[in-house]
Amino acid sequence: MKYKVLVFLLGITIINCDTKTNQECTDLVNESSKVKSNVELYSRVWDKAINARNIEVINLDNFDENIKAITADGDIVGIDAFKAYYNNYLTGFSDAEFNIVDVLGQGDKIVKHWNFKGTHDGDFFGIPATGKKIDLIGTTLVLMKDGKILQEQDFFDNYSLLSQLGLLPTE
Repeated sequence: MKYKVLVFLLGITIINCDTKTNQECTDLVNESSKVKSNVELYSRVWDKAINARNIEVINLDNFDENIKAITADGDIVGIDAFKAYYNNYLTGFSDAEFNIVDVLGQGDKIVKHWNFKGTHDGDFFGIPATGKKIDLIGTTLVLMKDGKILQEQDFFDNYSLLSQLGLLPTE
């Protein structure tokens, strides 16, 4: 699905070139190629980081040195801090499965709709293993810079996460 959107946008860009000047067409095609490259890099990196459990892809090849994760508890800044933050998902869920449901891009911005599943069988941000399975959906706003990931902000239902982990009182 995610690549269908990119191919569609690239097709529209090329079709619209009939009514544009050569420079405008070149700019549109270059912008579409940039978005496609950004989305491909982003998708590949997170597939490797979570599904292949290779947290080392969080590095200067893929991320800006000033990478920032905007969180409710404060910003996580820098490669090492960012890597440590997301490593919590690997230590907390040994069977973590991360799927990008859909992704859209414009310029240096990406919006990702995702699904995260796993069994909470390890420490997760200081929460000891509960043995509970989770199935969480969310959205991430991403800012790219020079073909690297510069900033991320995740949005998901914390109430749902805590409920699935069995950490909220039941009625």
